[in-house]
Amino acid sequence: MKIAQIAPLMESVPPRFYGGTERVVSNLTEELVRLGHNVTLFASGDSVTSAALVSCATVALRLDPQVIDPIPYYMLMLDRVRQQAADFDILHFHIDYLHFPLFRYLAGRTVTTLHGRQDLPDIKPIFLAFDEMPLVSISSAQRCPVGSANFVATIHHGLPLDLLKPNFDPRGGYLAFIGRISPEKRPDRAIAVARSLGMPLKIAAKIDRVDQAYFENKIAPLIGDGVEFIGEINEQNKIGFLGEATGLLFPIDWPEPFGLVMIEAMACGTPVLAFRCGSVPEIVDEGVSGMIVETVEEAIAAVPRLMAMDRRAVRKQFELRFSSARMASDYVHLYRRMLRDFGAGKIETRIAEAPFNVVETEALN
Repeated sequence: MKIAQIAPLMESVPPRFYGGTERVVSNLTEELVRLGHNVTLFASGDSVTSAALVSCATVALRLDPQVIDPIPYYMLMLDRVRQQAADFDILHFHIDYLHFPLFRYLAGRTVTTLHGRQDLPDIKPIFLAFDEMPLVSISSAQRCPVGSANFVATIHHGLPLDLLKPNFDPRGGYLAFIGRISPEKRPDRAIAVARSLGMPLKIAAKIDRVDQAYFENKIAPLIGDGVEFIGEINEQNKIGFLGEATGLLFPIDWPEPFGLVMIEAMACGTPVLAFRCGSVPEIVDEGVSGMIVETVEEAIAAVPRLMAMDRRAVRKQFELRFSSARMASDYVHLYRRMLRDFGAGKIETRIAEAPFNVVETEALN
């Protein structure tokens, strides 16, 4: 198949540092190329890929100090995609709903993976107005606020099996927090858990401009006395950071759509202690790859059990459920089914008769 992958422009593909969506796009793109598909990636010019690359910004927008407004760059990218649309069998978008007006006429050959939260009230009118656009959720939990939208699959993220090597004999003796510093990620909970247990905590995290005040006012005063702030780390540094950790703390307080860091930790053999929000119960197999709690007190009590978990079993569960090969296979099944339906005219009929049709991932296999 000839497949276009349209990525966000804020980070490169793959990202140099933090960037969950761009990392997923990279993993999917590389696996599709490995499977023999003809893939073109629309992304920033500093992206690295084995697919054909169409540069839509010289460098990732977040890393370019001259960029003030990202929207013009996205408009230019969408125009390039539109001009080349006839060259592809499938157009796979990862930029939320920005493309809906321009590509409505090609709805049957588009797939839009939603990577963010869907519980904000401003989003619902978009899905009602563009109900013919096929959507993919990255967890079942992500669908809940907009369950009547035109979801055609739920496909969990995946990582290459050789990306992060497991460590079955960690020596670090610390708990880890990795991701983004923000109120909904609750690094303060991670600090409270570690401090209560007298265990070191290492925080490797990105700070967005919008969260700078939160960091300075709420988190920075808590750093020290066993709590170490490292800052952003790259893919290579994750191997040691996650692999040497006793466990990953994922103390979120928001409807997490997926949580890529959870499977990154599992790939390293590191068990996950996560709060029951959003996708967490779908990703963490309790007692096998981690523990799920609802309060700080429960988290404190669960850490000794977390430390005793079989790290080989954690890694095995990652291999069974969250490989990039499995993810790409799920998407290929979806692409092919959509093209069959499109060629047979079934998509137009389905849209006319039942615009909110939902097809679960299991139906694709």
